[in-house]
Amino acid sequence: MPWLNLAGLPPKTYTCGWCGKVIATASGFQTQANLPNVQFVYICPFCDKPTIFEEKGQTPGVAPGVEVTHLPPDIETMYREARNCVAIASYTSAVLSCRKLLMHVAVAQGAPVGESFVEYVDHLATAGFVPPNGRGWVDHIRKKGNEANHEIRLMTQSDAEDLISFAEMLLKFIYEFPRRVPGAVP
Repeated sequence: MPWLNLAGLPPKTYTCGWCGKVIATASGFQTQANLPNVQFVYICPFCDKPTIFEEKGQTPGVAPGVEVTHLPPDIETMYREARNCVAIASYTSAVLSCRKLLMHVAVAQGAPVGESFVEYVDHLATAGFVPPNGRGWVDHIRKKGNEANHEIRLMTQSDAEDLISFAEMLLKFIYEFPRRVPGAVP
């Protein structure tokens, strides 16, 4: 979409919350300079979408973690949803999404549908889908997910980013790394 009346702004380097690219630009829009919270809107030269900068930070924010390859569609959707929740400061929702992500992974790896959450976690561990010394990651996701689901407690950005990091490693271990070795996975 062509943007009309783009102005020259102070140059800015940032990670675009839309496309994830690190960019540098000096074009966009600015609110009136005499307003108490001057806002800048920079336009990404890659995806052509706007990012707002104000005192509280950047909108949209940047989703933590990285894309993981070779994910089944529903698992890819859940992982992206958890990451995007953090980008909009919905940390409790991100933690709950990581919890649900474990359920999807367990079923995709042969656990019966309709099991309890702890049975899904046990399936991943006993069937060999949790790496050595990785049971702590899965248990941490389980415990934080249970807190978010069963207690009146809000999760923090740190909680959400930790769980996304652990989920990312689990997904890489199960889906991405095995497919990097030629002929290892049919």
